[in-house]
Amino acid sequence: MPLRYYFDLLSQPSRAVYMFLRMNNVPFESKPVALRKGEHYSDEYKKINPFSLVPAIDDDGFRLTESIAILKYVIRKYDLGDHWFPQYNLKKQARVEEYLHWQHFNTRGVCAQLFQQLLIIPKATGKPINQQEVEKYREKIKVMVSQLESYFLKNQSYLGGGSDLSIADLFGVCELMQLYACHEHHLYEESPIVKSWMEKVKKETNPYFDEAHKMVYRTHDVYKQVTSKL
Repeated sequence: MPLRYYFDLLSQPSRAVYMFLRMNNVPFESKPVALRKGEHYSDEYKKINPFSLVPAIDDDGFRLTESIAILKYVIRKYDLGDHWFPQYNLKKQARVEEYLHWQHFNTRGVCAQLFQQLLIIPKATGKPINQQEVEKYREKIKVMVSQLESYFLKNQSYLGGGSDLSIADLFGVCELMQLYACHEHHLYEESPIVKSWMEKVKKETNPYFDEAHKMVYRTHDVYKQVTSKL
C-alpha cells in the first residue's frame, strides 16, 4: 500500500512535503483535505490527525501528524539523498535543525500572521483590516528577513549551509510565499540575498514548485482583483 498523504496546498508545510515527495519520486496516494470547507474538523479526518491539522501521513497504519517528522521519516525509509537531512555529518545536521527550530516563531510565525491579518481574519469576521496589526507584522517580517540575510544565508547558498538543497529550504520558501499570496512579497524582495535564494530554490524545485503553489498564485490574482476595487 502506498503512503497516504493528507494535505491542502493552501497550507505552507503541506506544500513543502508535497514538493519533496514529488521531487524524490516517492509513491503516495493523494488525500486532499479542504481546509476552506472545514474537512479537517470532520470525524473521519480526526481519526488520521486528532489535532485537525495538515499535513499528515498514513503509512500502512503508521501515522504522523507533523511535517518535519514526516520528511525525516520518509528520508530514512526511502534512503534518499543525505543532503536533504544529513545523517552522517553532525554539524551539517545541526545546521539544518537550527533553521527548522528557528522558523516556528520567525519565518513561519510572522508570514502566517500577516497573511491572516490581510486575508483570513477580515473574511472570517467581516471586519476591516486592522492596519495597526498589519504594520506590526510587517516590521517583524523586516527583522526576520534581515536575520535570514545576515545569519542563515551569510556566505552560503542555502539555509542549512552546504552546497545542496535541504528540507530547510523547502520549508523556508513555502512560508515566504505566503507573502506573495497577499502582495507583500516586496518585504523579502528588498533583500537581494533573500530574493536570489528564493529564485534559486524555485528554479531547482520546478516544475513541482509551481505545481504546489498553484493555489498561492490563484490567491495572488484574486487578491489583486479585490484590492483594485477598494
